[in-house]
Amino acid sequence: MSMRWYVIHAYSGFEGQVKRSLEDRIKRAGLEDQFGMILVPTEEVVEMRGGQQRKSERKFFPGYVLINMEMTDETWHLVKSVPKVMGFIGGTGDRPAPVPDSQAQVILQRLEEGGEKPRPKVLYEPGEVVRVVDGPFTDFNGVVEDVDYDKSRVKVSVLIFGRSTPVDLEFSQVEKG
Repeated sequence: MSMRWYVIHAYSGFEGQVKRSLEDRIKRAGLEDQFGMILVPTEEVVEMRGGQQRKSERKFFPGYVLINMEMTDETWHLVKSVPKVMGFIGGTGDRPAPVPDSQAQVILQRLEEGGEKPRPKVLYEPGEVVRVVDGPFTDFNGVVEDVDYDKSRVKVSVLIFGRSTPVDLEFSQVEKG
């Protein structure tokens, strides 16, 4: 049999503990040859706090753990017996379905990109109403016209003296309204 990717449903907030428990049980059972990587899908995000940029990790599939394994009765029972594991996602209760290889590659690529280039914690979309919290336009409301994630800037259309004026601001200067 070949190894395939499966998704495990774990208690939210306990994904790291589930990963460590799985690694420990696999080692104790001597089944390292039937298991590959175990991943908690996270990405690095950048947020502004107190005027400073801070990097943190965010799970982009909270409550889920990805595991590369050969599906046998023994490996299935080993995974299901780990505390804080609710079961596998997909398939039937006694025969889980693997994640299609194309979807697994998309997730693995997103994990790789997340480490190279952090994403902003708050995402803005054109047409969204935001409030300016810093700078000369503090407490003005405006509509997002354009977002530049590479430079962490947003163009907001603010109503000044009854006229719509585009203002170029940093992410730290606005918050969702």
